[in-house]
Amino acid sequence: MPRVMFFELPADDTKRAIAFYERVFGWTITKRGGPKDYWLVVTGPDEEPGINGVIAPRRPGQVTVNTISVGSVDDCMKKIVDAGGNIMIPKQAIPG
Repeated sequence: MPRVMFFELPADDTKRAIAFYERVFGWTITKRGGPKDYWLVVTGPDEEPGINGVIAPRRPGQVTVNTISVGSVDDCMKKIVDAGGNIMIPKQAIPG
């Protein structure tokens, strides 16, 4: 059976979150069919390593931790701040 990888990013304001992730990471985000506020996220081409997921309204107490590969951590951190985000944990090496 193939391995399934998926993330769900909880958001207090899904439209604001979508604009942020599109601007910072260049992700493609589209509404899933139906009335639910549920957005499909494609993080890159299928032939490149990565993981796709969704952005959905936050449920009480819900949090998410994600590790995202970028070309330059420093450049990405600047984009995050420029897009209105906050750096919550300083950059750190990930073994392996």
